[in-house]
Amino acid sequence: MKLTLVAGDPESRPDNSPTLYKTDRGSWVVQGWVVDDPEALAALNVPDGETVVEIPDRMIQFFK
Repeated sequence: MKLTLVAGDPESRPDNSPTLYKTDRGSWVVQGWVVDDPEALAALNVPDGETVVEIPDRMIQFFK
């Protein structure tokens, strides 16, 4: 998978994270904050082999 940096969070210091990447497979990779709230994870019913991350609203502008 080839990743192309689309944007880092302009308000995050010093790392510009969360970060958004476009892949060469017609998908997106989102680097964000770990969601570890048990209640939230239970509500999402995340299957084995998947995970979720949290990003701020201000990052949505960088999606197509």
